[in-house]
Amino acid sequence: QVQLVESGGGLVQAGGSLRLSCAASERTYSRYTMAWFRQAPGKEREFVAALSRSGGSTYYADSVKGRFTISRDNAENTVYLQMNNLKPEDTALYYCAAGLGSSWARTVYEYNYWGQGTQVTVSS
Repeated sequence: QVQLVESGGGLVQAGGSLRLSCAASERTYSRYTMAWFRQAPGKEREFVAALSRSGGSTYYADSVKGRFTISRDNAENTVYLQMNNLKPEDTALYYCAAGLGSSWARTVYEYNYWGQGTQVTVSS
């Protein structure tokens, strides 16, 4: 089974940018739908962005559309989440996930493998 390790989180001021990385233990291209979720204290884990197996399609939550970009480096088996114009409400623990199901998957139940998460804190 694939193992996922996130990195790149940190503290940033509102309006700033961060790039999260998710290093996979095996090739994800053509095998897994890859996604980012986030969970703020006291809230449920929520979908942020997804990338289809082929990389040809991307999907975003309305709250991040136009600010976040999900991408993949096939050679490095790494998935990225570029986050621009960050807002305090983006503060959360961000998780990388890999799924064997549909590229349309939006719920935590549709993803099979998870990383440990990386903290993003946006100050106002």
